[in-house]
Amino acid sequence: MSVINFIIDNILTQASITIALIAMLGLILQKKSVGQVISGSLKTLLGFQVLSAGSSIIVGSLTYFGEIFTEGFHMQGIIPSIEAINGQAMNELGLGRDIALTFLAIFIFNILIARFTKWKYIFLTGQAILWMATMTTVFGFFVGLRGLPLIIIGGFVGGVFAVAMPAIAQPIIRKITGSNDIALGHFCTIGYLFEAGVTWLTGERGENKKSIEDMKLPKGFEFLQDTYLSVMVVMVPLYIITALFAGQEFASTLSGDQHYVMFAFMQSIQFVVGVYVLLSGVRLLLGEIVPAFRGIAMKLVPDAIPALDCPVFFSYSPNAVILGFITTTIGTVIAMFTLPKFGLAMILPGMLTNFFAGGTAGIFGNAVGGRRGAIIGGIAHGFFITLLPALLVTIFNGMGFVNATATDVDTVAVALLYAWVFGPILKRF
Repeated sequence: MSVINFIIDNILTQASITIALIAMLGLILQKKSVGQVISGSLKTLLGFQVLSAGSSIIVGSLTYFGEIFTEGFHMQGIIPSIEAINGQAMNELGLGRDIALTFLAIFIFNILIARFTKWKYIFLTGQAILWMATMTTVFGFFVGLRGLPLIIIGGFVGGVFAVAMPAIAQPIIRKITGSNDIALGHFCTIGYLFEAGVTWLTGERGENKKSIEDMKLPKGFEFLQDTYLSVMVVMVPLYIITALFAGQEFASTLSGDQHYVMFAFMQSIQFVVGVYVLLSGVRLLLGEIVPAFRGIAMKLVPDAIPALDCPVFFSYSPNAVILGFITTTIGTVIAMFTLPKFGLAMILPGMLTNFFAGGTAGIFGNAVGGRRGAIIGGIAHGFFITLLPALLVTIFNGMGFVNATATDVDTVAVALLYAWVFGPILKRF
């Protein structure tokens, strides 16, 4: 294995190590002491790992919830999964090396575009770049691109999206965070902007805008102003009721020796624990990465802004995250039953996407149109992020990916763009 392959496969695909190395570079460029460089780099690594640990806890809890949800409400359809497409592309099509090199090319183009244009955003969400590299490589392959053109074109397209999406979202991010220090690096941004547009049309404005974070509660319910308790109050009944719909026979296959209702209760608590761990990691990460990034801004890319994964923004509007999760789920369920009536595939709600993308969309909706806009916009967002994968199913079927589709709407948009530009070629497959 060459050094380049080792770096691509074992370092650049590890988001925590990549961000820690970037933090180290920033501190070195600021001529910090050896101790400060080591401390800042390790704290950045630790913060991202804590954030990832919280995400993993949430993923485990939501995976269980997705299974009982599907069983409880007797749903059959396609579950969007870019991971499955990535696996099939690498194992059956032999595109693993091309995907890895496209991943690297996206990062390089991102830096070049940020250096020589007014878009100063450095996209630091490694797994999102990997999914973008997967989509551009797969579609480039099926339109006849091979070798260097496949990698360069995919890298350029991905690099443009890596700076364009944070740039377009930044006006709303500034409103959310109150600063211009960080940007959003998540390839679901088109969906967030869609919700923001809907909330701008339907929500509250000016003095009439009421944030979900400012809800006045009766004295006996003031404990709900605590983020984690309010999350618990929502998630506990949601899990238990869904488990009851799934029934004891099925739910017990997941709970083992523990009573299925108690297991559902504990899984809902696990979800809250995951949120707590995730937000702790966010605070630790931001405390290190933003100061360290000034070194890169001063030396390599003047005025560079780090574009970070969506959970980084959850602490700014935690109630909107839960509202976004619930309303997006409602929208995906509506779309699941509606789209087949128009000849499209039935797309099952993906609870992980509904939480992470829906929660972030909820923050956008609340910032633009208050809680009324966030409710209406959240439902519209759920419908939108189900519609795009449904449109992609037919194209994927023609390419040999049977009953498969992807989730992150920016990567889906790239796939639809490839299909539109090279449509006549794709029809051969």
